[in-house]
Amino acid sequence: MTSMQPLWWFALPVLLLPVWWHMRKRERTRTELLATARFLPAAAPQQQRMLRWSDVPLLLVRLALLLALIAWLAVLAMPWKGDTVFVDPAIESSPWTAQQIQAAGMAAAAREPLPADVWNWLALNEHEWRPQARFLILAPSAAMPALRPRLAHAAELRLSPPDAASAHAPAALASSAAAASASGHLAPMPTVAPRDRHVVVVAPPQRIANWQALFAAFSTAADGANRYVIADTPTPETELIVWDRQDAEPPPSWKAPLWWRAGADGQKQTPQGLTWTAAKWPLQDIDAARALYERWQAATLLPAAYPMPAQSMAPARNKPLPTPLARSPAWLALALMALFAAERILAHARRR
Repeated sequence: MTSMQPLWWFALPVLLLPVWWHMRKRERTRTELLATARFLPAAAPQQQRMLRWSDVPLLLVRLALLLALIAWLAVLAMPWKGDTVFVDPAIESSPWTAQQIQAAGMAAAAREPLPADVWNWLALNEHEWRPQARFLILAPSAAMPALRPRLAHAAELRLSPPDAASAHAPAALASSAAAASASGHLAPMPTVAPRDRHVVVVAPPQRIANWQALFAAFSTAADGANRYVIADTPTPETELIVWDRQDAEPPPSWKAPLWWRAGADGQKQTPQGLTWTAAKWPLQDIDAARALYERWQAATLLPAAYPMPAQSMAPARNKPLPTPLARSPAWLALALMALFAAERILAHARRR
C-alpha cells in the first residue's frame, strides 16, 4: 500500500470530531414544578455532564467515511499488478516478440500496449504494481529521455530488429505474393498508411478547386507521408485554417495553431492562432508553393530524438515517486459513495 500525496494524512485528527460530537449530551429534559415544591427552599438547579456513547453504528460509519475521504485525497493505492510486458502494437504478433517474452521468463506476465511516453507514464502509474514486479518493454525503437529513468521497479528495454514488424506477414499476403511471382509480376511492397492532417478551407466557390489542387499536391510530397483532409469547420484536430475571404471575418470561436489569410506578406500572433499572410491566395507558382510547403513543415516538424539503446535498469527508488498527477483508484470512490449513502440512511433513521 502506498500513497502519492502523503501530506493529506496529517488531516487524520479530523476523526476526533465525530467522536466528540457523539459523546456530547444532547438530550434535554423538561422541568415541571410540583405543587408541594413551594414549601421547599429555593435552590439553583445543578446539572452534571456525563460523557457517554450514543448511536455507535452511525459513529463508526462517519469515522469510516472521513477515513476513506482522507485516503482518497492522499491517493491511496493498493498495488495489485504483477510482471507486465509492454509491447508496441507494430510488433505485437511478431515471432521475435514471443521469443523475447520466453527468454525473459515472462510467459505468464500480463500484456499491455506500449504508452506513447513510456518512462513518464510509468513514473506516474507504477504505484499500481507490486514492489517485486518487473517491466519488459518491447519496441522497434525508443527515444532517449533527457534524464535516465528512475523507477521503483526493475525494467528491461529490448529493441526489435528492423525486419521484425514485417516478418509476420499474414498468410493472405504471402499467397498473393506467390501468385504474383508465378504470374511473372513483382508483388508490391507493403506501404505505411499516410498520416491524416486536418485543414479547414473557407474560400469563394471559384477558388475552392485551386485550394483542393494545392493540398492534393502537398499530399504527394514527402513520399505521401501526409494526407491532407479538407473540411468546412474546425475540430480539435485541425492544425491549419485557410481564410480566403475578404468580405467576412472568421468566427471568434475558431482557433487553430496556424492560419493562412490574405494581406501584406508577413506573420503575426493573434488570439485565434499564428497567422501567415500573403498578397494572393492560393499560390499558383510551383516554386512559391514549394517554398510555402517547406516553411510549413519546418515550423511544425518535431525535432528528431536520439535513440535509446537496449538496456536493463535496476530499481532506483525504494517506493514509487509521490506525484500530484496520480489518480485515486476507482474502488475508493465507490467506497466513498457507499459510506455516504449509509451515513445518510442511519442519520435519517435516528431522527425518526
